[in-house]
Amino acid sequence: MKPFPQDFSRRHFLRSAVAGPALIPAAFAGAEEGKDRSSFEEPGRKVPLNSDADVIVCGAGPAGIAAAIAAARAGARVRLFEVHGCLGGVWTAGLLTYIFDFDKPGLTRELTKRLDERQARSSKNPSRFAYVPEEMKLLLEEMCAEAGVKFQLHTRVAAAYRSSNGKRLTTIVTESKSGRQAWSAPVFIDATGDGDLGALAGCEWETGKTNACPCQPMTMNALAVVRDAKALSQFTSFKTSDEFKGPGGHLTCVQAFKQELKRAGVETSYGHPTIFPVRDELVMLMLNHEYGVLSYDADAITQATVRSRAEVHRIVAALRKLGGVWDGLQVAATAEQIGVRDGRRIRGRHVLTKQDLLAGARYEDSVARVTFGVDIHAETKETNKTEAISHGGFSTKPYDIPLRALIAKDVDGLMMAGRCISGDYIAHASYRVTGNAVAMGEAAGAVAALAATTHRLPHEVDWREAKSLLKI
Repeated sequence: MKPFPQDFSRRHFLRSAVAGPALIPAAFAGAEEGKDRSSFEEPGRKVPLNSDADVIVCGAGPAGIAAAIAAARAGARVRLFEVHGCLGGVWTAGLLTYIFDFDKPGLTRELTKRLDERQARSSKNPSRFAYVPEEMKLLLEEMCAEAGVKFQLHTRVAAAYRSSNGKRLTTIVTESKSGRQAWSAPVFIDATGDGDLGALAGCEWETGKTNACPCQPMTMNALAVVRDAKALSQFTSFKTSDEFKGPGGHLTCVQAFKQELKRAGVETSYGHPTIFPVRDELVMLMLNHEYGVLSYDADAITQATVRSRAEVHRIVAALRKLGGVWDGLQVAATAEQIGVRDGRRIRGRHVLTKQDLLAGARYEDSVARVTFGVDIHAETKETNKTEAISHGGFSTKPYDIPLRALIAKDVDGLMMAGRCISGDYIAHASYRVTGNAVAMGEAAGAVAALAATTHRLPHEVDWREAKSLLKI
């Protein structure tokens, strides 16, 4: 290649790029601009196709990790794709640091035991506890490697294609530093949280209350370092395993913390600002809400991320100026992934509803029993001022999630796990916590493995047969 002339300035380069086709990438050479300036017809191209998996899982959050490990342990060849640079999703990239509804048989108990072996869990309560995100990253990588899961980070599912009869999902296309790659498999699992794969495959879906906002707000979690965590005890929630109300409980700590924020001259966009203990002098801060943001609107999510990160730093700086117990307070990390509560809910062969929660529904094909109540964060700034969190106005009973809610209705060969399963707005506000996501993922993985290796579709597999593989 000849070197650029000495006088080939940046301005000259940009002018050349705009003026002529000489510098246009070869993949787009010959593409003609249509008369419609609002769209561009991308040229067709061949992409490499890989067919070495029985089960492909998209999304490596709590549900995706569980699905991939369960499928691999059941004898399937598994590919796992994750858009972020680590496994764990909201647990790690999202810095959630706190787990709810985790006391269930199966993989949840194994994860709890292995976190304890690493001294990475803050409480002995098996149902709800804080954990160290960096330790969780390492543990999940180890467990996937042990199971034989082939995982690829920095990779997003970009397209999905069905068979010639239009019913069965056969191939997905991913985007990464390696470009566009195609992957085929007998069974796919959507564990993206936001139902990205199901939507790309053409499934019916819902989000929020009306397929648009109002929806639950997003939150940017952050890790912070303090001088003395014990000195912040009166402001720190969930120091013990089961506290919520009463003296020293969560709500008492929230009110005490809000008084400190008022003293610092700041008000949080979340009505229940919370400090969670992580380990030693490391805490997690949950301070903000971003209202009315759709999970599939990249521009809106970008703006929400920028606003919320700035809010976290502004609040921490204000607290630090108070001195005393807040002296030396520092943000250690803000989440790479803003926390999304409401994403797409893919329509399945059963839809969980508010009635299931009221009745404490029981199903023969139950893959998980949910004990977490309805948890609806305020949908608007105005509502947040009077009711930051709503419990739906009713009491829930422990209820079952049936396997059918994990199997897509419109597309064969596709399952869901995590918060993108089939349910209504109210039910989703209960089952969406990560303890249930793990249980759903484990079930989906076992069914997917059995279906793929016996040449069946997921809806043709009896749950009792798959459950025997999990030994739970």
